[in-house]
Amino acid sequence: MFAVTLGILTAFGGFVDIGDLVANALVGARFGMSLAWVVVVGVVGICLFAEMSGRIAAVSQRPVFDLVRERLGPRAGVVNLGASFFVSLLTLAAEIGGASLALELATGVNYLLWVPAVALVAWLVMWRVKFETMERVFGLLGLVLVVFAVALWKLGPDWGELAGQLASPPQAEGAPTYWYYAVALLGGAMTPYEVFFFSSGGVEEKWTREDLSVARANVFVGFPLGGVLSLAIAACAATVFLPVQAQVDSLAQIVLPVGLGLGQAGLALVILGVFAATFGATLETALSCGYTLGQYFGWQWGKLVRPVDAARFHTVVLVTVVLAAALILTTIDPIMVTEYSLVFSAVALPLTYLPVLMIANDPDYMGERVNSRCTNALGTFYMLLLGVVAVVAIPLMIATKAGQ
Repeated sequence: MFAVTLGILTAFGGFVDIGDLVANALVGARFGMSLAWVVVVGVVGICLFAEMSGRIAAVSQRPVFDLVRERLGPRAGVVNLGASFFVSLLTLAAEIGGASLALELATGVNYLLWVPAVALVAWLVMWRVKFETMERVFGLLGLVLVVFAVALWKLGPDWGELAGQLASPPQAEGAPTYWYYAVALLGGAMTPYEVFFFSSGGVEEKWTREDLSVARANVFVGFPLGGVLSLAIAACAATVFLPVQAQVDSLAQIVLPVGLGLGQAGLALVILGVFAATFGATLETALSCGYTLGQYFGWQWGKLVRPVDAARFHTVVLVTVVLAAALILTTIDPIMVTEYSLVFSAVALPLTYLPVLMIANDPDYMGERVNSRCTNALGTFYMLLLGVVAVVAIPLMIATKAGQ
């Protein structure tokens, strides 16, 4: 069971962080289930490229970003580095804010007062807690978010109505806004740092060719589970908010359907799950910042490496946590930060996944474990799709005023 916790942690960080909690609830409240197809497309895409990334790590014993620089050269690599680091830093800020918002819901203490504590504890966990323990505690605690699915059943929605929404978006919402949120949801599902964290974690856990089944179990258990929970969050919002045309833009509103369906006990559980998921995503994004810089510049890196032996890696992790916390302490809305990061993530998707596809087909690195024809056909389709998404993301954000 614990063999798949890396995938669970990665999936919850990618699918059920603060931005995606809000995005799925907002989409459910405004569009019903008409954008559920985007979550499915995102799950298939991230499974496809995460499987490649895990296979690369297991076969070569080297993380993806290390090979990106070697395979494409420093100039192409630095563009990828800049884009992924910027997106990861924005996401890290939002996750720290999200964990703090969960603590505000639990205690009534303003979330800004929790930000320094969350940042400090996150750094201490990354510095002192074993990788395996970190995965198990926060990955598995995040499973508490299944209360969204239980709450949906208790709310007793009109299942025929929800099914009908799959093909019928509300007429009041314009096409540009619909496609803007489609791009944002896809960007959230396939966020670039996910593959960097996943492959680097595999190297840290010393995966080999014998561990390919474990790597695939991580992918095909963790990511689909995150997708299912995303759909449950959207369905809860569609059931509670869409009929009354209420807007959703806060964490309190997101967890309200669980409270309505399961009472105080359910509310307590969902707040715990939100904290675990956002705090797990905080760890994931902070480590990803250190991984990408360390691997690009050829530093000694690794959570398992003592700070004295990997000083630059651990310094980067600390500095990014401080910068992210400082950004949230300016009182900027954590939810807004993450929603913007999802759009920028969509722009960066081709830069991330094209090198993964190339390396997974290179026999110099992969030997006989190169992609199959079916995998390459699906990978090519996704590269074309992600290219279109990258081109339209910013114009749609401007045209819709970020979905207003």
